Amino acid sequence: MKKTLFFLFLWLIAIPKISAQKPDTLAAYYDKIEKSFTYESGKITLQEGDGTLNVPKGFKFLNAEQTQNVLSNLWGNPEDKTILGSLVPDGKGVTHNNSWMFVISYQGDGYVKDDDAGDIDYDDLLKTMKEDVAAENEERKKGGYSEVELIGWASKPYYDNTLKVLHWAKELEFGHDKNHTLNYDLRVLGRKGMYNISAVAGIDQLAEVKASIPGIIKSVEFNDGNKYLDFDADTDTVAAWTIGGLVAGKVLAKVGFFAILAKFAKFIVIGVIAAFAGIKKFLFGNKDQVVTKPAEETALLEENNNSTEE
Repeated sequence: MKKTLFFLFLWLIAIPKISAQKPDTLAAYYDKIEKSFTYESGKITLQEGDGTLNVPKGFKFLNAEQTQNVLSNLWGNPEDKTILGSLVPDGKGVTHNNSWMFVISYQGDGYVKDDDAGDIDYDDLLKTMKEDVAAENEERKKGGYSEVELIGWASKPYYDNTLKVLHWAKELEFGHDKNHTLNYDLRVLGRKGMYNISAVAGIDQLAEVKASIPGIIKSVEFNDGNKYLDFDADTDTVAAWTIGGLVAGKVLAKVGFFAILAKFAKFIVIGVIAAFAGIKKFLFGNKDQVVTKPAEETALLEENNNSTEE
């Protein structure tokens, strides 16, 4: 409780400094953060799944550690150690108001059968998904995170039977934020698992994200011997879900609905950022090589209140 009061005190004394900050000073601060990241291009060997990423035109690659820094410490997501890296659009750094990225991870739970791909009623499936999301909100609140509402399809599911790639998009609302979040998901299927590629963006960026999908679909591929068609029914494991289960999010059941990623794009003044850096150090201790920016003022207060009271 004492830590919470200390947090609120520093927060309040920082507010009067808001009007004193110059726009160019704030821009320089974000530019400094952006320049601290190291981007890559060309061919990237993915650390899991025996696959390769060929960074597509118009994108740059950010490795696993730096991506986790962005998602957790800049954009306010729970830690996810399965992340292998991300693809960031050229000309859009991670601190920009209109920034977004594709996050890449691997799930090696077996070969996903696609027999049901042509028989799924996705409108009916959406109703079930909304119910599942609502049921998960109690656990989210216990963990100190905002509730989530699944608004609907931003792009209806589509399975490319030739490339063995599934993709779809959901429109989500976090808490009472009317700036809805876009989750555009791709699953590249392989012999022993799949690569998950998820766009973390705002719903207003749907057209931009969707336009990049053809290039993204072909950017990640399994190496020879681990492709979908290399499946051996005598020796390989078959996953417990099919195409419908992937779309419905059943694969995420083991880790809960926290696996949904979001980008909170509300930028605040440098005075509050500086105050938050000191507060976070006091509340949580030091973290090596971490750049911090609050995700959202009200969400941040709620999260710290919950964590300190527990």
